[in-house]
Amino acid sequence: MNIKRIFGALLTLLGVIGLIYAATLFVNKSGGHNTKALITYGIIGFIFFSSGISLIRSTNDQS
Repeated sequence: MNIKRIFGALLTLLGVIGLIYAATLFVNKSGGHNTKALITYGIIGFIFFSSGISLIRSTNDQS
C-alpha cells in the first residue's frame, strides 16, 4: 500500500475529528463565548481535511 494514501487518510480522519469537535463546541456554547477555540479547531480541521483529500486524489495507484 502506498504511504501517501495512508498519510492522506490519516489527515482526512484528523480533519473530520477536528470539524466534529468544532461543531460540538458550536452547539454546546452555553452563554460563554469560546469563539477562539471554535475558530481554531474549525480552521485546523478544514485544513487537515482538505489536504488529506487532496493527497488521496493526487496519488496514483501503482501495481
